[in-house]
Amino acid sequence: MELLGIHHVAIIASDYQRSKRFYTEAMGLAVIAEQYRAERRSYKLDLAIPGGSRIELFSFPDPPARPTRPEATGLRHLAFAVRDVAATLADLRGRGVRTERLRVDEVTGKRMAFFFDPDDLPLELYEV
Repeated sequence: MELLGIHHVAIIASDYQRSKRFYTEAMGLAVIAEQYRAERRSYKLDLAIPGGSRIELFSFPDPPARPTRPEATGLRHLAFAVRDVAATLADLRGRGVRTERLRVDEVTGKRMAFFFDPDDLPLELYEV
C-alpha cells in the first residue's frame, strides 16, 4: 500500500450557508465545486486547501450535535500549517472568528493555537 497524502476532510455543518461563508470568507478557501443533492436534501461544497487537499462541506437535515469537544471519539481536530501563527490568529480575530490563545507545543516546541468554525469544530493553526 502506498498512501500519497490526505485528499479531503469531510465536515457536516448545522447551517450550511453560515459555514460556507466561514470557510470561504473568514478562511479564504476557494470553491472547487458546489452541488445540491435533492434526493438527500443536502449540499456538498468542495473547498481547496493550499497544497492540494480539500474540505468537503456537507449539509444534512437535522444532523446531531458533536457530543463533546475535542475529546469525543472520532476526528479530534483538523490542523492547518501556517508560517506565522500569531499573524494568522490576528487575521482570524479581525474577521470575528473565535480563537484561543497562542501556545507552544510542549513536544515539538512549535507555536500553535486553536480556533473554531460556526459549529464549534476545533481547528488548529500549526506553525511550520
